[in-house]
This record gives sequence, C-alpha cells and structure tokens, in this order.
Amino acid sequence: MQSSRPVPPAAPQADTPAPCLSPPLLERPGVRPAGLRQVFRDVGLPYVSNGVIGLIFSASGPIAVTLAVGAAGGLTEAQLASWVFGILFSGGAATLVMSLLYRQPLGFAWSIPGTVLLGPSLQHLSFAEVVGAFFTSGVLVLALGASGVVRRIMAAVPMPIVMAMVAAVFLKFGTDIVSSTQANPVVAGPMVVAFLVLTAVPALGRFLPPVLGTLVVGCLAVAASGQFSFHAGGPVLAAPVFTAPEFTWAAQLELVVPLALTVLFVQNGQGIAVLRAAGHNPPVNVFAIVSGAFSLFNAGCGAVSACVTGPTNALMTSSGAKERQYTAAVVFGVLAMICALLAPALTRLMLATPTEFILALGGIAMLRALQQAFVTAFATTFTLGSLVTFVVTMSGMSLFNIHPAFWGLVIGYAVSRVLEHADHAGADTGLKSGTSTPHLKAPAN
Repeated sequence: MQSSRPVPPAAPQADTPAPCLSPPLLERPGVRPAGLRQVFRDVGLPYVSNGVIGLIFSASGPIAVTLAVGAAGGLTEAQLASWVFGILFSGGAATLVMSLLYRQPLGFAWSIPGTVLLGPSLQHLSFAEVVGAFFTSGVLVLALGASGVVRRIMAAVPMPIVMAMVAAVFLKFGTDIVSSTQANPVVAGPMVVAFLVLTAVPALGRFLPPVLGTLVVGCLAVAASGQFSFHAGGPVLAAPVFTAPEFTWAAQLELVVPLALTVLFVQNGQGIAVLRAAGHNPPVNVFAIVSGAFSLFNAGCGAVSACVTGPTNALMTSSGAKERQYTAAVVFGVLAMICALLAPALTRLMLATPTEFILALGGIAMLRALQQAFVTAFATTFTLGSLVTFVVTMSGMSLFNIHPAFWGLVIGYAVSRVLEHADHAGADTGLKSGTSTPHLKAPAN
C-alpha cells in the first residue's frame, strides 16, 4: 500500500538561480534622514567651506551667463530677477531636501547648457513661447523619470565613457586658472600661491582648508587692488514674475527635446558620475523626477530647467569624510534659498568682483574633480570609447540644437560597442554574475 502521508516538496538544487528582483522605481535612501542634531554633529569647517564655495561658484559665473542670455533676448529687469530667484530657490530647496533625506551631497542647480541654447531662440521666439517650452520640457523629464527608462540608459553606459564627457566639460575650469592668472596676476596669482602652500603643508591645510584659504586670499587681493566696484541702489528683495505660457509648435519642436536631453543625460549624467566617483550612490530615477518637478516650479518663474549639477557636486565632495559631505550640501541649500530672496542684490554683488577672481576660484576648487575624471576615464577599460567621447565633446559639435556632451556620449558609446568587444564582454559578465567593477575613489586631499 502506498503511504497516505503527504510527500514533502523537493529541496531546491544548489545551482538553481535565485529569482532576480528588479530594483524599485524610486530608489530608497537606505538610511534614516538626517535631523538637525545629526547635521550639527557632522558639520565642520571643511564642509562649510565647500558649501560656501559651491554657492559662490553657482551664483557668479552661471548667473552672469543667465543675465547675458536674458538681456540679449530682451527680457526686462523684473523678468531677469524672477529667473534668478527661481533657479536659486529651486536648486537650494531640492538640494536641502534630497541631501537630508539620502544623507548624501546631492546638489541641484539649473541647466547652463540649456540657458545657452536659449540665446538664439529668444531672437525669434517670444518669451511666452519659451516659457511654454519650459513647462513641456519639465513634464517630459518628470515622465521619463517616472518610467524608469533613465536609470536603465545610464546603467548601460560604462562609467569611463561618462567620466570622459565630464573631463571634457570640466577641462575649461582648469584652463581658466592659467588664463585668469595671465590676465589678472594681482588677483589670481596670490590665490594660486595660497592654494599650493596650503596643499603642500598639511599642518596649515588642517587649520585652513586650501580652497577656503584661496577664497580668503582672493577677497583680500580684490580689496587691496581696488577692483571691487559695487554700486548700491536698486531692489534688494526678489519679486517673482509669472509669465503666461504660450504653446506653439515652433517653440516646442525647437526647445523641448534639447532641454530634456540636456537635463537628463548631460547635466544629471555629470552629477551622477561625479557622485559615484566620490563613493556615493545617487538615486538616478529620483534625480530625474525631482528635476522635472522643480523644472515646473522654475517655469512658473520664467526660468530654465532644474537639474543635478556636476561642478557643484564636485565642489561639495572635494574634501572631508564621505559620510559627512552631505552637510556641505545642506550649507549650500540653505544659503542658496537665502540668496534667492535677495536675488537682485546678490546679482549686483557678484558682478562687482573681477571675472578673474571667479574663474580662478572655480578652477582651483575643481582641480581634484578634473583629476578624478581623467583617472576614471583613461586608467583601465573603454579607453578608446572614452577618447572619442572626450574629443567629440571638446569639438563643440552641436546637432539639432543639442549640447555636444550628449553627442560625445552617444558617439563614444557607439564606437566603444563596435571596437571594444572585450571590455563590454567583461562588463556584461560582471553584471550577470552580480559583480561590478568598483568605482575609483577620489584622491585624498
């Protein structure tokens, strides 16, 4: 007779693969959000310095580009002030919330390439039509982020190729040190010397971080040389202006896709690469969703799209312990929102300093990030694809009104796929086996 007892199910074989769980659409922080007490415990002079330098960098040269593009396009002073308010406030708010939530230095700002491509458009489109493109582009970025496609595309492009694009974009910051020192040695020369001395003598560097020392010496040099020309007067507090959008086919076809691609793959791509190189794990899909949401806020102020920023994230991760670097982003976020409320006065203040001061300060602060970008791009695998990406990005090629950094990624990746079979085979094998090539750590400061 057969036994009436139920037969237990067979044990799974040892070589049976475990089910593959797809990652959640919205990347979870993995840590408890940082509260006020935690921030005060983690903050320190290097992180305050990095946050302040990040703000000075964002609120100087990029603001000047914004004002130049807007003024050439016939925007009024009120519209320009509203634009500056929107980009500073959204960047600060997004940075503050995201950095506290994920306890990582997740810096947001606005799209400088997007601002530049608006220049020709403002010559034949009304500002209301451009604002309509801002709104549509924000919705598109938000939708692509919510679909999860952005993370899949970013995961497919090898890190060395992405960092080659970053190296090409960041290279100008390095050459700016040379050009500014040659053009204005009285200001830039002492800044370079201060950075070298504070970096070469660790005891001094611990007392006064090199980049902060560079800022202090630069301010003294500007004051001593009489090159600070601030003119009082004019409004102090920002007054946002809403421009009713007009949705025309001409503006939508010309601007929406270039703006969206610039945010997702040029700007956010830089920020993601910089953060990963510094040892962080940025939430790619959440970045896209937050960029889209705050782009809609910016559009309401008549401002260009919000995005994750490569240079500012590089500045905020340039020194200090990785787990405490989020406090630099907190400092940046709070100061950015304060400056947004004082946008007209801030703009006059930043434009009162000589251009060489800003260029030298930004270039010196970006040196470590530039070094890391070259190391990651050319040290190991995918070197030919990285070289093609670097060359195409540096060439300035712009097709369909889309930034050359995007075409650098596309063409470099395509060439790498065709000619670097072994590197891609190794990368694909690592992904299938559940291992991946570790990201190179940033050099110690």
